Amino acid sequence: MNNVLKITKVNPSKELIGKLEALLANMQIFYTNLRALHWHIEGKQFFELHKQYENLYDEMAEQIDEVAERLLQLGAKPENKFSEYLKISSIKEIGKISDAKEGIAIVEEGYGVLISLEREIIDAAEPVKDEVTTDLMVGFLGGQEKLIWMLNAYKG
Repeated sequence: MNNVLKITKVNPSKELIGKLEALLANMQIFYTNLRALHWHIEGKQFFELHKQYENLYDEMAEQIDEVAERLLQLGAKPENKFSEYLKISSIKEIGKISDAKEGIAIVEEGYGVLISLEREIIDAAEPVKDEVTTDLMVGFLGGQEKLIWMLNAYKG
């Protein structure tokens, strides 16, 4: 048992660790998809979406690090191989998408997967009284749900 677990007396379940690992895998694939959207966007909405995709992948990179570090704090070893992420992730790699409407749909779908996983993690963290993981997920959810609302407003 690592020092964090000794001090906090949190005893994470295999279910909680598994869900965090699934979230990490999905975030990593989604991060790569956001970068691809940033690189390949074309058309009238280029300037605004190019910048927005960059903001999204920068934020996702920070969240990926937070999830990996939380796994370490809970005594797990986060996966680092993309070949393994692809096996675990329900978000799949995208091709070279240049269409704004299609790109926005990919973003919405990806965040939908993450939001669902984060809610499952909150449910799995409750029985083991892991408030730190719960707080981390709640923080992610607030920004992600606001983003979905903003994307819907943007689409009109």
